[in-house]
Amino acid sequence: MQRSALLQVRPYQVDQVFGQFGSNLLLGPIHQVKADVRLQNLGHQAVHPTAHRRQQHQLIAAVHIARKRALHRVQLAAYLLHALQQLYLLPLALRHDAAPWWKYTHLGYSINQAGVSFPRSHSMLRPAHPAALLAAGLLAVCLAAAPRLAAQNQSQLPSAPLPRPALARPPQPAQSVPVLFSAPFAFAPQPGDDDGPAGSAAQTPEAVPALTMWPHSDTARYWISGQANSIFQAHGHFHSPYQGANSLIDDLETKASEVATLYLGYQLRPNSRYNTDLILDLENAGGRGISQALGLAGDTNLDVVRNPNLSSAPYLARGEIHQTIGLTDRMADQERGPLALATKVPVRRFDIRIGKMTLPDSFDVNSVGSDSHLQFTNWTIDNNGAWDYAADTRGYTVGGILEYDDRLWSARYAIAAMPTVANGITLDWAFSRASGQNWEFELRKGLLAPFLKTRRQGAVRLLSYVNHAHMGDYRQSVQLYLDGKTATPLIAATERFGAVKYGFGFNTEQEVTGSLRLFARFGWNEDQHESFAYTEVGQTILFGGDYNGSGWQRPNDKAGMAFVSNAIKRDHQNYLRYGGLGFLLGDGNLNYGREDIIEWYYNAHIRRGLYAMLGGTQIAHPGYNRDRGPVYVATVRAHIDF
Repeated sequence: MQRSALLQVRPYQVDQVFGQFGSNLLLGPIHQVKADVRLQNLGHQAVHPTAHRRQQHQLIAAVHIARKRALHRVQLAAYLLHALQQLYLLPLALRHDAAPWWKYTHLGYSINQAGVSFPRSHSMLRPAHPAALLAAGLLAVCLAAAPRLAAQNQSQLPSAPLPRPALARPPQPAQSVPVLFSAPFAFAPQPGDDDGPAGSAAQTPEAVPALTMWPHSDTARYWISGQANSIFQAHGHFHSPYQGANSLIDDLETKASEVATLYLGYQLRPNSRYNTDLILDLENAGGRGISQALGLAGDTNLDVVRNPNLSSAPYLARGEIHQTIGLTDRMADQERGPLALATKVPVRRFDIRIGKMTLPDSFDVNSVGSDSHLQFTNWTIDNNGAWDYAADTRGYTVGGILEYDDRLWSARYAIAAMPTVANGITLDWAFSRASGQNWEFELRKGLLAPFLKTRRQGAVRLLSYVNHAHMGDYRQSVQLYLDGKTATPLIAATERFGAVKYGFGFNTEQEVTGSLRLFARFGWNEDQHESFAYTEVGQTILFGGDYNGSGWQRPNDKAGMAFVSNAIKRDHQNYLRYGGLGFLLGDGNLNYGREDIIEWYYNAHIRRGLYAMLGGTQIAHPGYNRDRGPVYVATVRAHIDF
């Protein structure tokens, strides 16, 4: 292997490239906390003088520590700058085509003007188990929280000469963060719930930081807000003996997507028993996903438009009439948002929505995993992968929703237009021959509620759907191929009106503590008929959770981790094995295995409505193919709420 005169990196230094990146991010804040704690203790002794002769020495030491505190702030910036410098080497490491970059713990390489070269021998590699990666991530979160906790404990030691005045409580996280993209029906209890707020919610926070760039009125009859979301993702080479037309590409890929939305609303009858909202949302989506969003059933970027030929010009996302019909005069508070403008609603009521919409605004909502702007980004984590809900390629449809809300439960029904072709942009307006019907029952009682000492928010949701559309049949398509009537299995050859696809879903979430929330999903569909609107999944099982940053004085930060395992049925497997193509999958061959995905993220609230996220996704058997993968996708996200 040639060595470059510009830079030579020895095998043991590769560990430092990634190890120093993490340690620099951790050690910088730790040194800052040490200086803060020492300054607080010595400053306290100066404010409360004693008869001790060494008081003057303590004052001198306090001045010295104050100077070091300022220097540590400068040093913290240097740590972060050096960490980014180390992270710069990541794309270079990603170019190695022998195995994923995260599996290397000892590797020698050199950088020259031609790029980076790696040895082909696998004898120098030591693979890291995915469980070890998860443990390392959890350890990093614990280490990040430890300095702040240590600072709090040290300030309460009895060695201080006099009791220190009590500090004001840090602001507690809001029970329901006003996310502009996700539905306001998510996890917040309905008005009049017997459970009331969570056990920790009885303590009113003294100050709640602004979570949007500017405040929104609760009394105005109009609503104007917006959001912008940008996701950057990258992956390197992975094991891939072959690939097809719809495969995840075995190459270094870096792709970015952008979505911006303008939310407009007008309230015709404010805060009345019969409230009417007019909702109009404009949106534009640009950029691309990795491999053009092909090759994965659980794609890593929910913001990606699945048709790369669509224009990035603004389009109408939602145009709804939202009507509330109260069944009682008893009113209760409701958090105002872009999809529901009333601040007072009847405890028992009907909600009707008609127009252009997206069904996940109202169905399969989960406050822990439904929002690609502030939470997970994977398709089959933010939504139930087996729910082939009616939508065009951008995720929107035209239809109506009827919902009944009571104190502890809700029931909803929707009928919506299906696309004319799989993953198509054009909707079939003939509801008599093509439509998607959906039912959901929601009980706002968590599964773990009987085992928790305090009342915590929770919910259980049961979903079912039936789609009628111009769909094909996997089994019939394979039979035509085996009979020699088609060169490869072709799903379009068996498409017909009257085809029916149905399925079921289970969705639950549970607040365990003031910081920890858990969630899970299960989905199933018959998977004999063509996957038509969302993704190619016949069965899915998911569990995960998130943890807010109250423990380290950042209550609006969140760390999340989830595991999802997707599967397809025998007919779908055979279709892909014989070389058939779906609208997302098709390697030309298939050695079937479940597509297992682990995603983690840390979402930091920077200031007001500005957020930044760092995360990653590990995928085993991409596209259900044991012959390919695993692959790791790194994610960076920037989000702003207006």
